[in-house]
Amino acid sequence: MHDPIQQAADHRKGLAITAFGGLALTVDIPLIRLSESDAWSALAVRSALTFVAAIVAWSFIRFALKRTLPIIPGKAGLLVVTLYGIASITFILAVYNTSTANLVFILAFNPMFSALLAWWLAGEKPKAQTFAAMIVMIGGVSLIVADGMKAGNLTGDLLALASSLILAGAITASRKARVDMGFAPLFAAIVPSLIGLAMVGGPAGLVLGNPQWLVLNGLVVIPIAFWCLATGPRYISGPEVAMFYLLETILAPVWVWMIFAEAPTRMGLVGGGVIVAALVAHSAWQLSAHKRAARSLAPRHPV
Repeated sequence: MHDPIQQAADHRKGLAITAFGGLALTVDIPLIRLSESDAWSALAVRSALTFVAAIVAWSFIRFALKRTLPIIPGKAGLLVVTLYGIASITFILAVYNTSTANLVFILAFNPMFSALLAWWLAGEKPKAQTFAAMIVMIGGVSLIVADGMKAGNLTGDLLALASSLILAGAITASRKARVDMGFAPLFAAIVPSLIGLAMVGGPAGLVLGNPQWLVLNGLVVIPIAFWCLATGPRYISGPEVAMFYLLETILAPVWVWMIFAEAPTRMGLVGGGVIVAALVAHSAWQLSAHKRAARSLAPRHPV
């Protein structure tokens, strides 16, 4: 029988770890913008440093802690690494071609894409509540994309939509494989790094205004954020983890507004508000359902 005191302590630990990871992720886009680098240079340097951090972390676990962890587990691992690599490219290009608010609001569609792909590939039919949230979120994304067409941000908005879909594909492939993919997103960074480097014509072609921000982002922020968000599910439920992913959607536009005075458009805010409201309502429903299921499985005194 599980110790309720230990369970409560583990739950608090999970909440703290995941909250820290979610908060760390909110500064990713502002740090890219602060670097004042061109898109391909930022992609090359940020991704290369993330790859270096992955090698250091994996080596420490492998040789210091004597634990064997797969880097690319089989064909499924290769697919996941490829998808994460492509998503990194579309994400960075979206950062430079649309507003931060539009980008993070559209990326928030990721859970719904994941649900659709899980239905298509794994036969996991979404609940009626998930379908309802999808319909509402499609309306929100449509408002943002229509506004982007007027503002000349259509390319960036479509790149953000592509990032969301590709990330959902990577998540679905990871779930279907049911093997440890913890290091796959970090090692996948070598793919966009090499492509970015090729696009600028090698190291001599890098255009880096303030590279220290990319160093902080690629070497520290991204590895820590992804490690925390990947570790959280060991202690807390999936719906609870999903709530902390919403921090980027809500806070990243605030940081960009404070640093760069880039205010979202009115229609962008309306569309984003619709998406966030649908996500919060859906996550709250998932959390409630999870708690009800947990209570139904709890041991009861005989009567």
